[in-house]
Amino acid sequence: MGGKSKTGFAAISATATAFLCILLAFSTPYWLVNDGFIADASFQKIGLWEVCFNNFEDFHHRFDYKFTGCWWVFEEEYYIIDDFLLPGFFIATQFFFTLCMTLVLVAAFLTWMYCFCSRDHDKYYLLLLTIASNLILGGICGLIAVLIFGCKGDSRAWMPYWHHNDLGWSFGIACLGALLLFPAGILFLVEARRVRYRRLSGPAPHHTDI
Repeated sequence: MGGKSKTGFAAISATATAFLCILLAFSTPYWLVNDGFIADASFQKIGLWEVCFNNFEDFHHRFDYKFTGCWWVFEEEYYIIDDFLLPGFFIATQFFFTLCMTLVLVAAFLTWMYCFCSRDHDKYYLLLLTIASNLILGGICGLIAVLIFGCKGDSRAWMPYWHHNDLGWSFGIACLGALLLFPAGILFLVEARRVRYRRLSGPAPHHTDI
């Protein structure tokens, strides 16, 4: 990494920070949380893949079963409340944020390669463009996901006691991570432009471009 520019170091730092935010948001169940002002609230918290209930039962009272504890959202026992638990906007949020996570994983791996790749390598310029593209596309997918959830997740049409439910810290860092992907991608584009300009200009006389 000794041969990287300040722009390259800034791009690596932004990518690493965004990756940690996206990973944490992807794996934690605090996208929507109960504020704690209601004793024994049936809804506690939910993330993309986990939901926590406390004696929650089907709104339509078709079944006597009550859900308590934290479970995977696709748990087989939840089939009786699938229509409530997994509305279209939530599935869309999962879909776009999973795309974001996948693109960021690819970008993180490519960034690791960039750290050890010589800038004289034939594919160095292409590597920079690929990283930038992955980051910006990931940012777009992540932004779509948080916008959907931000508009619909805290509405009165979903979880009970909607006026006592708040968007949680997992959602907050998802927003931060998605937004950070854009400057990270732009920094890699700036670095790619600099590399391309240097190659078109050619090395100065009696100067080794290392």
